[in-house]
This record gives sequence, C-alpha cells and structure tokens, in this order.
Amino acid sequence: MPVPRALDRLEQGGQLAERTYEAIKSAILVNRLPPGTPLSVPELARQLGVSRSPVREAVQRLIYDGLATHAPNRGAEVSLVDIDDLRQLYLVREQLEGLAAGLATEHLDADALACLRGILAEHEEALGAGEDIVAHIELDRRFHRTIRELAGNPHLTAVLEPMAGRSHFALHSLWRSPDAPRLALDEHRQIVEAMVAGDPELAAEAARRHIARLRVRLSQAKPGSPDPARPRRRPRPAS
Repeated sequence: MPVPRALDRLEQGGQLAERTYEAIKSAILVNRLPPGTPLSVPELARQLGVSRSPVREAVQRLIYDGLATHAPNRGAEVSLVDIDDLRQLYLVREQLEGLAAGLATEHLDADALACLRGILAEHEEALGAGEDIVAHIELDRRFHRTIRELAGNPHLTAVLEPMAGRSHFALHSLWRSPDAPRLALDEHRQIVEAMVAGDPELAAEAARRHIARLRVRLSQAKPGSPDPARPRRRPRPAS
C-alpha cells in the first residue's frame, strides 16, 4: 500500500534530519498518516524532497518514540492503538512516572524549576491562543521529558521514553475532548507544586494520580467524546 500524499516538501538547509523527523511526526500526530500506514523510506523521501538518509533516521527515531513499529515482512508502519495494550501500558507508566517525579524532586534546583515553570507558562499561552493538539502534545511531552531528565536515571529514561511516545500518540488517536489540554496542564501544575514543597513522595503521588486519570480517560473515551473522568455539573434547579 503506497504512502498517502501527507507531507509537504522541505526546504534544504541546516538540521535537515531534525526537520524531517518533525515533519513526519507531526503528520502522524494530526492523523495525516493514520495508524497502520506504511512508512516507506523512498516514498517519504520523495514527498519531502530529501534524500533517504534523513528519512531513515527519522523513522528509527519514531520507532524509538513509540509512534511507529517495525512489522515483520512489512517494514516500518505507524503504530496501531490497542485499548487493552494501552491500559496495561498506562498501569506501568503510572508507577514509573511517579518514580521519576520523586527522583526529580531530590534534584530540583533553581534552573530546573525555572525550566518547568517556563513549560507551564508556554502551555498556558498555547491554550490561550487556541493552538492545535500538536502543540499541546509537544508541550506535554516536553514536561514529562524534563522530569525524566531531572530524575537523572538513564535506565528509567530508556524505559519511559518510548512508553511515553506511545501514550501521547494514543492521546490524540483516542481522546479529543476539548478539556484535555486544560486538565493536563492543571495536573502538571500540581506535580510541580509538590516538587517545590520538597516532598518526593508527594510529587510521586501527584505524578501517579495524573497518569491514572489519563488511563481512565483514554480507556473509556472515544474520539470526540467528553472526558469521562471529569465530574459533570448538576443541573441547576428551576427558579
């Protein structure tokens, strides 16, 4: 099956490999390359107007990120989303993100705190400007990646990075509630507040709670459906 025309040609210049990766990743996140789409290196290179080398590198990064998989006898393709598998993945991620937040709290300094607060501020600005889901997902990824890096445990990072990639891909594929970005940002703030308090266990609990809530939302919601974890307002009594 040929790759659909989903990518615009890239201008030649510096950081071509990075821009190639970002172009393909964005096409996946906005569903221009739907789950199951084959990632043919020659075809993607043709669409982007670049050589095969940066495309090959980009596809390998996407596999590492969890946005693509390597299927036997078929090559690389955009990852499929399986609800049962996703539920199991989130159970594991819940514990590991809690561990990362607890370790990060022990290493929190002024520079790291400024970085986290900068991401929160940028996320708030993106929400105010009505940015699309790609901007939200990228800021969400940056927040969690920053905490993982601050935790300072390369083994933990190696396990969580691809797991987080698959999680964020599912976030776009399964749950498109307009409440999603705001809920995520509010929960990220709670994690940072717990870290600022200097309590690793409190931070770990805030991170676990955040992932647990995402697990509920993603496992129960359908594309375009409201968030099942959000309390519904009771109707006002008639006056």
